[in-house]
Amino acid sequence: MTVIDNSAVETLFTKARTHNVWQDRDVSDETLHELYHLMHFGPTSMNCQPTRILFLRSQEAKERLKPALLPGNQEKTMKAPVVAVLGFDTEFHEHLPRMFSHNKDAKSLFEGKPDFIHTTAFRNSSIQGGYFILAARALGLDAGPMSGFNNAAVDEAFFPDGKVKSNFLCNLGYGDAEALFPRQERFAFEEICEVL
Repeated sequence: MTVIDNSAVETLFTKARTHNVWQDRDVSDETLHELYHLMHFGPTSMNCQPTRILFLRSQEAKERLKPALLPGNQEKTMKAPVVAVLGFDTEFHEHLPRMFSHNKDAKSLFEGKPDFIHTTAFRNSSIQGGYFILAARALGLDAGPMSGFNNAAVDEAFFPDGKVKSNFLCNLGYGDAEALFPRQERFAFEEICEVL
């Protein structure tokens, strides 16, 4: 592996921002496919890949989401070109014989253990969610991830069979840089890190 150049670091991290105001520009199906293609290389334990994604583009789909959003998140979400609902499959372990094929017993480790399933699925879908944001940025998209919504309402509206549970939402598009808030402070290394 090689160190990426400073331009790539800026795109992914230091100059990237969370956007709330969007330009009137569409996000193509091809871009969404490429986003997933990049994201799916991110690591998950036992290659479990529990994330399931709904890309809400139509106004009708966004209106189904709107009642589940906190009031402060409604306008920016309705105006986003795409809203991604990132959820996790509570039956991810059913796919382990295919996805983790060198361990024939992997599926059995989860059977009958709902807490272990939930913890594993939530943790790994969150990891995949981080890669989702980085993949979006790598493709020139801006991202507006958020957790200000009613999970139960989202699950009822979009995952009614109960198998998939929502983790977080992420607005996608091309942000309006003029509408950004000043970047807020981050903790210094010494405040939250230790080397032991």
